[in-house]
Formats: sequence, C-alpha cells, structure tokens
Amino acid sequence: MYEYEIQQYRSAELIRRADEARLAREVVRARRAARRRERQGAVEAESHTPRQRRPRFARVA
Repeated sequence: MYEYEIQQYRSAELIRRADEARLAREVVRARRAARRRERQGAVEAESHTPRQRRPRFARVA
C-alpha cells in the first residue's frame, strides 16, 4: 500500500510540473506575440515615407 501512495504522489507531482511548464510556455508565447504586435504597430506608425532608412547599396570608393 505504501508503494502505491508513493506512486500516486509522484504521478501528481509530475502532472503539476507539466502544468507549470505548459503555463510558462504560454506566458512566453503571449509576451512574444505582444512584442510582435507592438513592434508592428510602431513600424506602421513611423513609416510615413516609402524610402528605406539606409541606402540599398554601399557607396563606391
């Protein structure tokens, strides 16, 4: 009986760890998505000219 209780405890602990890891991954994904949305919004707001910031080709010596 004692071994069964230990197995039940370990099983519950592994499930708890998996849930925590899943939640952490979801948080990271949400943060990345928020940064991506923020970056795209900033780019759209800043870009009022069709020019690129840097010349496309380097200057000739």
